[in-house]
Amino acid sequence: MMTPKEIVHKMYDNDPFSKWLGIEIDAISEGSCQLSMTIREEMLNGFGIAHGGITYSLADSALAFAANTHGRQSVSIDTSINHTEALKEGDRIVAIAKEESLKNRFGFYKIEIKRDDTIVALFKGTVYRTNKEWE
Repeated sequence: MMTPKEIVHKMYDNDPFSKWLGIEIDAISEGSCQLSMTIREEMLNGFGIAHGGITYSLADSALAFAANTHGRQSVSIDTSINHTEALKEGDRIVAIAKEESLKNRFGFYKIEIKRDDTIVALFKGTVYRTNKEWE
C-alpha cells in the first residue's frame, strides 16, 4: 500500500492545473495536508483582486489530496466556499485541510485558506470514497 506522501505526489505529478497554479505541498499526513501558493497577475479579476476561483481551486486540491491519503481513491461530491478577505497580486496563501469525519463511503473535510494569520476563505467538502485502492 502506498504512503500518504506517495499518493499525494503521484496525484500532483498528474495534475497540470495544480502545477499551473504554482501550488507547493508543505505537509501531508493521513487525513490532512497543507498547500501554499502565491497570487499572480493572471489570477486577478476586473477589480484587481484574486478571482474567487483561485482560492476555491487551491482548497479543492487540498481536499483531494487530504481525502486520498487513506489509500482509497476519493472524489468530491459536494463543496462550498465563503470568501472573507480580498487577495492581491503577490499575496502568499496557505490552505490547511483537516478531516472532520471519515465513514466507509464518505469523508467530510474543512479547509482554511490563510494569508499570514488571517483567514481569507473557508471551504467545506464531502468526498465519496471508492473501493479502488491507490497502487
